[in-house]
Amino acid sequence: MNRLTGKVTVITGGASGMGRTTAELFAAEGATVAVTDFNADLGAEVVAGIRAAGGTADFWRVDVSSEANVAAAYAEIIERFGTIDVLVNAAGIIGVDKPTHELSEAEWDSLFAVDVKGVFFSTKHALPPMIAQGSGSIINYSSIYGLTGNDEFTAYHAAKGAVATMTMQDAAVYGKYNIRVNSVHPSTVLTPLVEGIANAFPGGIDEYEKVNTRMQSIRRLGRPEDVAWACVYLASDESTWVTGVNLPIDGGFMAR
Repeated sequence: MNRLTGKVTVITGGASGMGRTTAELFAAEGATVAVTDFNADLGAEVVAGIRAAGGTADFWRVDVSSEANVAAAYAEIIERFGTIDVLVNAAGIIGVDKPTHELSEAEWDSLFAVDVKGVFFSTKHALPPMIAQGSGSIINYSSIYGLTGNDEFTAYHAAKGAVATMTMQDAAVYGKYNIRVNSVHPSTVLTPLVEGIANAFPGGIDEYEKVNTRMQSIRRLGRPEDVAWACVYLASDESTWVTGVNLPIDGGFMAR
């Protein structure tokens, strides 16, 4: 408890999935949480739950692919809470499952607009208050698909690889301001969306888990809190000498 007390945190994609779990856990650890998402109904639900549990949170509807939208929302967040100490870039989409020669320009651009430009815009507009105060932590949600290749979701791989490189570049550039930038790289995590896919899989969720964890050392699906706890560490003062890290949270997938 209280590992994040006093830290004003912006979480993109905070209305569902791993972003929601991260928002709820950060609030439970004492952070003031600005939940941002495209889905206003789910965002309001998350904020209501955080407040009911005694936490501090507010919601902003944000389309991370629009710089104007991001800039306006972040200006309001700074006015409301005074600063931004932590940014968690959790918003993302997976896009279509096509190889390079079948992808259209529109399919490529729609994915990169959210998964890459969204990280760029949010980071860009969270940095000024961090630079001014001489501290900050930025945590980018990537994927093991940003660290290795396989035979599916080509555009998603490329986008998450871009996020991994952006993480290292921003860590190199902004360390002089005591701003840390790290990324987390989950394997398959049992979010509500994935749970629906798993239940519809031939053989159900048990067979889905076997198929999707066969390359892992720890052969279970991830849970959203597995990733959220890593984000708590990277946001906290426990990790003040940790920056530029692309951290796999994958049951040992990348170790094999």
